[in-house]
Amino acid sequence: MSSRADGGASADVGLLSPATAGTTVESLTGDHAVVAAMVRAEAALVRALVEVGLAPASAAAAADAIDALTLDARTLAVEAVEGGNPVIPLVRRLRAAVADDDASWVHHGTTSQDVLDTALMLVAANAARQVETDLTRLAHSLASLCDRTRAVPMVARTLTQQALPTTLGMRVAGWLAGVHDAVRAVRTCTTLPVSLGGAVGTASAYGAAGPDVLTAFAGFLEQTAPVVSWHTRRTPVLQLASAMVLAGEGCGKIAADVLVMSQTEVGEAREDHGGPSSAMAHKANPAQAVLVAAAARQLPAAGSVLAASAAAEQERPAGAWHAEWQPLRAVLRLAGGAAERTADLVAGLQLDHDALRRNLDRLLQAVGEDEAWVGLHTDHVGTWIDRVLAQHEEVFA
Repeated sequence: MSSRADGGASADVGLLSPATAGTTVESLTGDHAVVAAMVRAEAALVRALVEVGLAPASAAAAADAIDALTLDARTLAVEAVEGGNPVIPLVRRLRAAVADDDASWVHHGTTSQDVLDTALMLVAANAARQVETDLTRLAHSLASLCDRTRAVPMVARTLTQQALPTTLGMRVAGWLAGVHDAVRAVRTCTTLPVSLGGAVGTASAYGAAGPDVLTAFAGFLEQTAPVVSWHTRRTPVLQLASAMVLAGEGCGKIAADVLVMSQTEVGEAREDHGGPSSAMAHKANPAQAVLVAAAARQLPAAGSVLAASAAAEQERPAGAWHAEWQPLRAVLRLAGGAAERTADLVAGLQLDHDALRRNLDRLLQAVGEDEAWVGLHTDHVGTWIDRVLAQHEEVFA
């Protein structure tokens, strides 16, 4: 029989999360990554105390000892139930691992929320950098596709019905502009604030040296120092959520269009490697677009929990802060999964020019028009495509 600390039976290995399973961001946001970030934060705090002169130089050895530790995430998770967060059992282990004379400097002047918030910002910054990398890869693929297909005519559809002519390049330009929006938002999240407010946000244990300790702490972690405690001012979390939702929706738009274009009766696009069906051997499902669309639909819900938690009472919230942890990881993973899978999807997207032409001919027959009419509606779209491509150069200058 497994012990309570055995995470084998209860571990979430991504079985019901195929949109994120196996992605780079999944590993960057796992429990082991969070534990490593908490340990890194505690070591950085000791070093900051030494640098500012509040702790003796000999305490630097405690930071080195903390850095060398490997802790079991499942054990911390089970023990976190008693106090309501994993930092409490973490600190017990860190103090036990250093010399007695240095133990009092471990976690000195800080509180559980500081350590976990800082750790989650470290994890989030790593995830955001990976999301930016994948969105950049996606954007470059789209820019190339947009330019190559700028003059390929196709049917534009509104309210699911054939509407007027456009070009494939114009549709792709819309995709690309959405990715540009996402890249700009995600870039604001690749460096995030640490937290060091202490028990009630005043960092009283450091006295007048508080700002210096905060600056040193942020420097060791290569993050930013906030102007004041953000225990109940959850702007960093809301900005993260907004950026990740935007990234997911930018990818989700592409997936939604690919899903329609991949319908058998439309046939304008298909994935490089279609997904199999368990019951129908003739199918090649647009599986990657399906996973991206699923991620895009989940993101707003996870983001809404973070938004609802932002209105926190007094100096430290009860429950609102705790409610953020899983949804924050969810938005990072979903955005990361969407960005990585969409970049792969677009890189291998197969376009059927015969189907594009066939569907356009059907529109021409329905309205009784000819190629001149198509030109009337599409000859100018290169102007808009050039604007998007010019923006692409600006975004990635």
